[in-house]
Amino acid sequence: MNYLKTMWRDQKGFLLFLGLMFVFRSAVADWNYVPSSSMNPTLVQGDRVVVNKLAYSLRLPFTLQHLVRWDAPQRGDVITFDSPLDEVNLIKRVIAVGGDVIEMHDNTLTINGKAVGRRLVTASRLIPSEVGMLDAEIWHEQIGPAGFETARLVTHNRYRDFDPVRVPDDQVLVLGDSRDNSNDSRFIGFIDVKRVTGRAVRVVMSHDPQTLFLPRSGRWWLPLSS
Repeated sequence: MNYLKTMWRDQKGFLLFLGLMFVFRSAVADWNYVPSSSMNPTLVQGDRVVVNKLAYSLRLPFTLQHLVRWDAPQRGDVITFDSPLDEVNLIKRVIAVGGDVIEMHDNTLTINGKAVGRRLVTASRLIPSEVGMLDAEIWHEQIGPAGFETARLVTHNRYRDFDPVRVPDDQVLVLGDSRDNSNDSRFIGFIDVKRVTGRAVRVVMSHDPQTLFLPRSGRWWLPLSS
């Protein structure tokens, strides 16, 4: 007990700083490490992204308890959320919101009866993944004001269709931008907006796991939509 008192007396400024920093990162803003290639080509493994945790609500730090809500995720937003299956924090793109009817056929999304604008950018681009570089078709999609690139892994393109579903109120449907390599709403279900922890804003920087985590040139302060 005396040791704890002495440590508090000698280090209380530093300990208070640490406590405030953890509260800030939990409830206000943070930067998240991207551990997988499920959001290629927008995000690649090793990216660090700024997450605005006040984008939609004010949460009680270290919990999913929302104290005040002033907005909700919109189509095209890249969000962080706790998975309903295992509580792991994931990052995906919102494709449909509560009340929307969405389906996908031959890789083309349809929302409320209207096909999502989609055009081929390049038929072949090497993109990084956990197993090395993969050859992908790169498509540009436009959902409302959000324009972004998606990847189609031609040799892995098994999940190109799903039947029409209605997104329940206060929930969202999320997909990875790498449509053939993403554990998203097609597998974990709809995401309750109460599980959303923030909106990803930009790539701050990126470290390449294949080169001893050296910084990647050209991946500094990048937006997540065009």
